[in-house]
Amino acid sequence: MRTEALSFFSADEVARARAYHRPLYWAGAAGLAIEAGVLAALVWGDAGAALDPGSLSWWGRTPASAAIVVAVSAGARTPLALWSGFIRERRWGFSTQRLSSWAADRAKAVGVDIVLTATALLGLVGLARALPGRWPAPAAAALAFAALLLSFLAPVVFEPLFNRYSPLDDAALAAELRRLAERAGVPVRDVLVQDTSRRTRKANAYVSGLARTRRVVVSDTLLEKASPAEVRLVVAHELGHRRYRHVLLGTLLAMAGAVLATVVVWALLGTRVGDPHRVPLVLLIGLGFTLTALPALTAVSRRWERTADHYSLALTGDRAAYEAAFRRLARTNLADLDPPRWLYLLLFTHPTPPERLAAAAR
Repeated sequence: MRTEALSFFSADEVARARAYHRPLYWAGAAGLAIEAGVLAALVWGDAGAALDPGSLSWWGRTPASAAIVVAVSAGARTPLALWSGFIRERRWGFSTQRLSSWAADRAKAVGVDIVLTATALLGLVGLARALPGRWPAPAAAALAFAALLLSFLAPVVFEPLFNRYSPLDDAALAAELRRLAERAGVPVRDVLVQDTSRRTRKANAYVSGLARTRRVVVSDTLLEKASPAEVRLVVAHELGHRRYRHVLLGTLLAMAGAVLATVVVWALLGTRVGDPHRVPLVLLIGLGFTLTALPALTAVSRRWERTADHYSLALTGDRAAYEAAFRRLARTNLADLDPPRWLYLLLFTHPTPPERLAAAAR
């Protein structure tokens, strides 16, 4: 990849991106090790018995255990998250948050994780107790439905917990983007602006939601830094995701993953999943399942991103804006221009900026 990176970016830019990202990769690996270590300690160590609220009934013990496990794991990883997500981001000139704001975001994220995890495990344990030997089918169906429901609810329930959204107030640009959506044949309910600058100077855009919750979201930092042509190109990319039903397909993948994860838990635990004391073990199995599935999921994501890139070029016909947009995003976000190959295959959901620029040149 290095030769390709140097075809589009200077050696200093490649080196600076590497210097920014390499410690973050080590921090991510350390965070994963801490999470797995905490879960293992709760499964096989004395800590599990000490923190297990065994005096409660199963329907109280299960969500309480889930909340304790999630909170303990998050607490153990908070110092590392503080360094990587706040201290280091400020040193590199990205973060615009104060510590209190970062801490509030962290608390909200952990709170959402507790609610979702406790609800899912309460349903799983309840079904295993009510239907011993027959629980996998209804549990798989329930978890798949939950994944579908989250696709509808996330844009209107969870995203507003962390950011504010408003309609794009540039009337001329908004009209252009609406016409672009009409040309794409994509029913977009809203084009919204996210107040990203409250947290970071990095720029972004994305598409989320299904049916009535569909929206294209553009960060205010992108609008501030990019030209209208570049914004149109980025939105065309997001419309490409909608055109090729990537959000729907991603939801179906999440539903299939929920079913497969249920099968894995059933194969490893059987009826023992009905014991609330097994909550840490269920979560450890879930972590292992996620890591195992990660390379396949990121490969699918990169394929979808390439499809959306190609579509943005076809829809706008503006190769100059394409190249300018991806160069700007790479520099604004300090994207890794030359990641290690194994890490790229494992973690990267998007092609690297040099890959995307090379694809346009072909």
